Amino acid sequence: MAPWTEVSIEVYFNYGAIFFSAAFVPKRGMTMKKNFGTKEWLYPMPVLIVATYDENGTPDAMNAAWGGIEDDGKIGICLSADHKTTKNLQKSGGFTVSIADAAHVVACDYVGIASGNTEPDKFKKSGFTATKSEFVNAPVINELPMCLECSVISYDPATCRLVGKIENVAIDEDVLDEKGKTDLSKFKPIVYDPVNHHYLTLGEKAGNAFKDGLALK
Repeated sequence: MAPWTEVSIEVYFNYGAIFFSAAFVPKRGMTMKKNFGTKEWLYPMPVLIVATYDENGTPDAMNAAWGGIEDDGKIGICLSADHKTTKNLQKSGGFTVSIADAAHVVACDYVGIASGNTEPDKFKKSGFTATKSEFVNAPVINELPMCLECSVISYDPATCRLVGKIENVAIDEDVLDEKGKTDLSKFKPIVYDPVNHHYLTLGEKAGNAFKDGLALK
């Protein structure tokens, strides 16, 4: 029996026989969970703009949500082999990952809709501009405040798993606070809601990592 349930039992008599009726109900203040089966749902999901150069030095970018820190100094992203971006980074050996923000939702969504395989001016149409990274052979998107500059460690087309080494993290100074740390009220990064297909800005501070839980020790 789940610890969050209560049992309601009714006893009644009918022509000399005793009948029992039992029901499992949530404890007060708790609700039942609904099963949805296998879904690629997770909260929050990032909005990662992956940028590369093609063989002619033309920048390209795509929107990816299935990614995150892989290990110390590494990032992992799920990218299908048929993406123009995937083809580019395998040849160039480098890529950048910029964090989408609220000010550029339209452009960030566009690079996730249009394909570089069929739209050669995709990057230009997005309105983004780029500066070549000092650390890897890849473009840094000027308009987005935060960028991870990465070299390719491995890519497995069977699993679509890209692993990159983070060579540098660059952040616009105008989204930093007086201590030199990111100020999310200035940055306004967005996350992806995979259930409702919405982009949302990060909300207010809820607590302190590696500190608030000490109250229970």
